[in-house]
Amino acid sequence: MPRPLSDDSKEEKLYFIAIIPPAPIYAEALEQKEYFKTHYNSKASLNSPPHITLHMPFKWKEKDEAELKDQLLNFSRTTPPVAVKLDNFSSFPPRVIFINVVMSQELDNLQKNLHRFCKRVLNLFNANYKEMPFHPHMTLAFRDLKKPNYQRAWEEFQQKNFQAEFVADKVALLKHDGRVWKVFEEFKLQEAVA
Repeated sequence: MPRPLSDDSKEEKLYFIAIIPPAPIYAEALEQKEYFKTHYNSKASLNSPPHITLHMPFKWKEKDEAELKDQLLNFSRTTPPVAVKLDNFSSFPPRVIFINVVMSQELDNLQKNLHRFCKRVLNLFNANYKEMPFHPHMTLAFRDLKKPNYQRAWEEFQQKNFQAEFVADKVALLKHDGRVWKVFEEFKLQEAVA
């Protein structure tokens, strides 16, 4: 009989924090991901729901999830909702195609404030945004999109239109279940009380 693992790192799970778009935008983005699977043999983006990443994946002890949720609830209670505008498609050559998110000061502030909060309160230091500046987007295809398929897909998608707007009134904590990312908990954003 195998011995139980005592290494603390085995108790850690992967999480990340994101904005999940509301219906019907969620369904439209999911449909685009399915289109990439069917037409361009790229399905990796289907391992997570449509989202805009605010904090990249990090490890956290599963037994301490209640603390993580409590702290994110505290953050959300003092953070105002943010208007989000989606504007057509864009790409990071040679593999990534995404729905473009228009950068706004409010969205930038939300990401920076969350990043600062995660460092200061949660002691998360894995996210180095100095090397990778915040570029909000909603990924449709990425690592498994082969270069020839990327070329064909980008020729198609750079001509397409996609316009949508919504108010991001919550942030989501996503958890990896060993196979895919799932929304674990959502935290409603609220205007700070004066």
